[in-house]
Amino acid sequence: MPARALLVLLVMLNFGVATWWLLRPGPLPPTPWIQPEGVQPLRLLGEADDGADRAAAGQAPEIAGNPDVAAGPGAEGADPAEAAVPQPVAEPAPAAAASATGVPGVDAVSVAVAPAPASPLRCLSFGPYADAASVAAARGALQPLGATRTRVRDVVDAPRGWRVAMAPQSDRAAADALAVRIREAGFDDLLVIPSGDEANAIALGRYGSEPAARRREAALRGAGFPAQAQPLGEASTRHWLDFAAGPTFDAAAARTTAGAAEAREIDCADVVAVASR
Repeated sequence: MPARALLVLLVMLNFGVATWWLLRPGPLPPTPWIQPEGVQPLRLLGEADDGADRAAAGQAPEIAGNPDVAAGPGAEGADPAEAAVPQPVAEPAPAAAASATGVPGVDAVSVAVAPAPASPLRCLSFGPYADAASVAAARGALQPLGATRTRVRDVVDAPRGWRVAMAPQSDRAAADALAVRIREAGFDDLLVIPSGDEANAIALGRYGSEPAARRREAALRGAGFPAQAQPLGEASTRHWLDFAAGPTFDAAAARTTAGAAEAREIDCADVVAVASR
């Protein structure tokens, strides 16, 4: 029964859709466009030109049919023989449009003279200098040689790395006992230094950055071990003198005069930008 009722329902739906499709009203005709009063219609460029040509063509018969207009001013009472003689028409001289540069239609006054290209700069960096006094002396020695737009650039050399260690103990037995206590606290990365200036000290690891060494130090101190984070080597500052010069600048002779160990070619963009501030 449910299947039969469903079949009857589908047949009725199809019959209703087919009836609507056959009896549906036709499409409405398009509404014609009415141009508002006082508004000019849009025209293409070609249509505007055609309208101007048609207007000119419409005026031509009127001029031809009016002898007074065709003859021009002063035609009234003029001799027909004189009216038949064509009058010479002044033509523009082609030479008037040509300028002294030889380019037709270009006035000599309007021709802008291009400036000569400036000579390219050459930028170098001399150094390194140990202190500010030496780099100031080098600047004074280079300026008479043609160095301009000079600037001092400081380069800070960071330590090679960091290490965590504990101070040397009284003897090897005390150092070994302390190492056992550290391992029992959960710190396995350690070494008892056997000899040298730091004999019987305990090395607790090397690190490439200070934050990592500080975290190791804090963990050991939290466990009760007086560890210390120490830099490997000292941080130092080197001074470099950057400057710009002409293409004929003798860099080798200038480096000797300035007492610089090295001379490097650098990009002039940064030197010019900093010097212009």
